[in-house]
Amino acid sequence: MHALEVAVRNTAGIPVYFADVQLVTPSFKTLPPQKADATIKRTERTDLRITYGPANCLPTGLPQLQPATVVANIRAGSEQPRRVVFKVPHPSPLLTRLLRDECSEFLVKEAAGIEFGPDWKQVGKAMRGKLVVTRRGVGKVTLTELDGTTHYIITPDAPKRPVDELEAGQQRLEVPVTLTPGRCDPHAFAEAKKAFLFPVRATVDGGPERVVIVVPPKPLQDRLIQYSLRVCGLGGG
Repeated sequence: MHALEVAVRNTAGIPVYFADVQLVTPSFKTLPPQKADATIKRTERTDLRITYGPANCLPTGLPQLQPATVVANIRAGSEQPRRVVFKVPHPSPLLTRLLRDECSEFLVKEAAGIEFGPDWKQVGKAMRGKLVVTRRGVGKVTLTELDGTTHYIITPDAPKRPVDELEAGQQRLEVPVTLTPGRCDPHAFAEAKKAFLFPVRATVDGGPERVVIVVPPKPLQDRLIQYSLRVCGLGGG
């Protein structure tokens, strides 16, 4: 889910009730207002959670960030509810980064899909399998680097840079890789929110390097957790 926080400051003595908040910008799909149901008393800062839609990306390159506003339905003290529009300072570094990251991934995915292959097996203290790159659009797709996560190290079986290439006329590419645990402390398995978000750096037709987040399917995630517990000596089936 796309979510961020909006900082609210109230320097007056009158509480302000926020019924909902909404991010509005041509750079992202506008979602219905997010219920806030928050009464903000005098405070230098309170953060309200807000969701936003997918980025509006272009197949021809990275778009420029467009101005954004936060729209809210509020009630100050005993006044009648009213709709207010807050301008977000432009260009917002946060929104710029979110747009760039999402549209960079979009450009690679337009050319090819990247996913974990179905066949994985434990060999010694490592899990071995393949990343599969499948043709979707046009252009040569070059995998320049594979990055691990907070919990797993991923390495291609034939270490080199670039890692491999899906040529312009090629429909499918399989890249043998090895996974090993990056952490073995018990707390790692209780805090594994980003354990399976693997960044893959890639280019299309020699263009700028982009990052695609590749996530193993849930059954493979479960297998990797059990494998890690075993090799880390923490149990596991």
